Amino acid sequence: MADTPPVRVLLVDDHQVVRRGLRTFLEVQEDIEVVGEASDGEEGIARAEDLRPDVILMDVKMPGTDGIEALRRLRELANPARVLIVTSFTEQRTVVPALRAGAAGYVYKDIDPEALARAIRSVHAGHVLLQPEVAVALLSQEDQSPPPGRSGSLTEREREVLSLIADGRSNREIARALVLSEKTVKTHVSNILMKLDLADRTQAALWAVRHGIAE
Repeated sequence: MADTPPVRVLLVDDHQVVRRGLRTFLEVQEDIEVVGEASDGEEGIARAEDLRPDVILMDVKMPGTDGIEALRRLRELANPARVLIVTSFTEQRTVVPALRAGAAGYVYKDIDPEALARAIRSVHAGHVLLQPEVAVALLSQEDQSPPPGRSGSLTEREREVLSLIADGRSNREIARALVLSEKTVKTHVSNILMKLDLADRTQAALWAVRHGIAE
């Protein structure tokens, strides 16, 4: 829609060629605006605080402050930007810590340009980009069975909401699917995070996959 402001994106990657390529493609998208660039995590944090982008497209492995540390510090600063991390297929061991640190999802560095644009829009809309490889990596790294009664403390409705969170649905989509108001969905999400002692919906999605609640 013409009246909808573009998604404001910050690029954080230590390779100038990568940033240039991303900018070149994203600048032709009518609904996406690249508002700045940073060459490492430290600069990315500063630029995110100054520019307040909607979405940060961030590399994981960078010299100095890497993407995971930058994510943790952005969370401490309560920066509202949604972070989409960039990785390669062989870096699964860094993907899960990044998601736990607050990333809204991840994409591969060889992603199709159009798919990247869709991913940015999806993250901006509140979705969690949770792919099967992340769950596999998570399961292979650790065994974290929930304490007795922890998952059982969720109501049936909360389990339904949690399953849809793991499916990448936004609150609006969950409300539509379950015939609820968005306010009610927000209350359910808050209760789920409190009961499971989780920080955000990304961690909730990971938890749901790990414990068999996701469809």
